[in-house]
Amino acid sequence: MDSGLSSRNSSVGNQYSRSYMKQEQAKQQRLSLPIYSVRKSLMDMVRKSSTIIVLGETGSGKTTQMPQFIYETGLNGDKMIAVTQPRRVAAITVAKWVAQEMGTNLGDLVGYTVRFEDMTSENTQIKYMTDGILCREALSDRQLRNYNVVILDEVHERTVATDVLLGVVKKAQQIRALKRMPPLKVVIMSATMDCDHFANYFSDCPIVYLQGRTYQVKVYQMVEKMHYIEACLKTVVEIHQTQPAGDVLVFLTGQEEIEATVNKMRRLAKSFPPDLPKLAVHPMYAALPQNQQLDVFNPAPNNVRKVIFATNIAETSITINGIRYVVDCGRAKVRSYDPITGMDMLKVSWISQAQAHQRTGRAGRVSDGICYRTYSKEAYAHLDKMTKPEILRCNLAATILNLLVMGVNYKDFDFIDKPPEEAIVGALLELKALNAISSVENPILTSLGTKMARFPLDPKYSKMLLCAPKYGCLEEMLTIIAMLSGENVFINSMMKREQMLIAHSKFFDKTGDHITLLNVFNEFKTKAKPKVWCFDNFLNERNLTHVASIREQLSEICKALDIPSSTCGKDTTLVAKCLLTGLFANIATKQPDHLYLTSTSALKARIHPSSSVCGKFRPPVVIYTELVATRLNYLRNVTEIDPAWIDEVVPNVSLFQAKGSFKENHFRGLQSHK
Repeated sequence: MDSGLSSRNSSVGNQYSRSYMKQEQAKQQRLSLPIYSVRKSLMDMVRKSSTIIVLGETGSGKTTQMPQFIYETGLNGDKMIAVTQPRRVAAITVAKWVAQEMGTNLGDLVGYTVRFEDMTSENTQIKYMTDGILCREALSDRQLRNYNVVILDEVHERTVATDVLLGVVKKAQQIRALKRMPPLKVVIMSATMDCDHFANYFSDCPIVYLQGRTYQVKVYQMVEKMHYIEACLKTVVEIHQTQPAGDVLVFLTGQEEIEATVNKMRRLAKSFPPDLPKLAVHPMYAALPQNQQLDVFNPAPNNVRKVIFATNIAETSITINGIRYVVDCGRAKVRSYDPITGMDMLKVSWISQAQAHQRTGRAGRVSDGICYRTYSKEAYAHLDKMTKPEILRCNLAATILNLLVMGVNYKDFDFIDKPPEEAIVGALLELKALNAISSVENPILTSLGTKMARFPLDPKYSKMLLCAPKYGCLEEMLTIIAMLSGENVFINSMMKREQMLIAHSKFFDKTGDHITLLNVFNEFKTKAKPKVWCFDNFLNERNLTHVASIREQLSEICKALDIPSSTCGKDTTLVAKCLLTGLFANIATKQPDHLYLTSTSALKARIHPSSSVCGKFRPPVVIYTELVATRLNYLRNVTEIDPAWIDEVVPNVSLFQAKGSFKENHFRGLQSHK
């Protein structure tokens, strides 16, 4: 008994010891950061100015230290410090790190809020969040009264939410000044951006330049022409055979491409001579299961070189220690939207020079490094200097809806870069078709539109939830929308492909993917040991647990709106009709060549290979959630519909389907209306 007790006490002591050591290491690391030496002058500038721009090189420490400096000097007064990030993974990982540095539990002094996840308390003073979260807070409080300091980080990514936030914080500063309220301090940070453009927007505010770690990075450009994936593999092999120790970070475009390339690299590694160090090959993308993400961040064992194939998430959002070599393919998956055709696409596109610079910097975080670009100097010279703002290339329906909720007319909103008129009209047309606004010419929120804005969702998804009581399927729709709003729950295993396909096929429904997603979640909720069940069925337990949390929060919003609960049992026809209320613009018809023709854009597309209806049986008419364009056009998340339902469910859909010509006329009409 005594020995057991002493052993337990010893274990607790070791835990405290490890925790203390971690904290001490973090403290020492903090003191060595370049930003620490200019702490006083930086805080003096924040104190004197309402807005400052901080251009800090990669590794300067701006993301973790700036909020701590402001908190330690008391510049936030009795309010919180908001720190926004474009990506949820960055908001979470940075909050965890800062909590550790400050010796506090996550969610206490330091916390984070991302969509459908709140890790804060009444004690929280430094609050990391995605830029979309602060945008949603502004819907109910345009003056952002919970904060005296707002830090907008990684603004060079220029997400829609970032651009809207710039206008929101600028207006909040003006209102607070007029009402003689405590001023709102704004700090804009990035490693690379067009500083003058931002400074002009904020009345020529001061710009601070921070040096990063002074490690040199050599850049080599590809001379011979070959496909970028082949070039990346060839470069990794050459690095491993000729370069000294150091881990390798390879930038590729997406999950499927990364998984396939990781498997090729692992096969190649088996053929290396025994005198070379072993190669540990890992994928890295946002939807990767958490246990596999740990492999990326953990140091490689002795005599092992780590190679990580990552999406652009590794550009700025996360930092992987030990990287000395970067291989940059020069491309990324970029979401773009064509308001004329109404088509939302995910395309592999060239990156900007600013992104290339960010990727290069990843090789110089811990020592001198090398960046290998698998494209020529000429190709680099032709890249755009800065990343094109997302607001100039995306569907603006949700943005316009949120502005209307704030009581702001889109014509009066101070955009740093105003979206094209056709994109705004396209968004208004979509909102009108969804019955969210009264008219395109003079948009006023309908009662339905006001309810739609209560959900942190794409307006199409909100409409489906609000229509669910009519079809008696709210419980089913809550699950489907939660599944569509979370990360992919299916794990793609190349090593055990046959077992994986058999496991996944158990959930397939002949009507399509939306009911398949419903089947997966319903089965998951019945399991006493979900981890084991998920492992056996090649499903991501963490993502399914997150879906359950999303569903719970959507259900709470429905209760607040007095939407009665209902279920349709096994009548999947009612679910399909309810899906059609939001996806009526996403209809595709099978053609004689077995491809599908989309109704709004007249594009030929295939059903995505991962679909439950991608096989011999192909339904004549489907609705789809997303059109993805890579080398081919693919329809993702499809469900079969009966064409007769269209007039029954959305009788005005013909107007929306003919929107190519309708929009052209509307543009001319709106020019005089402005």
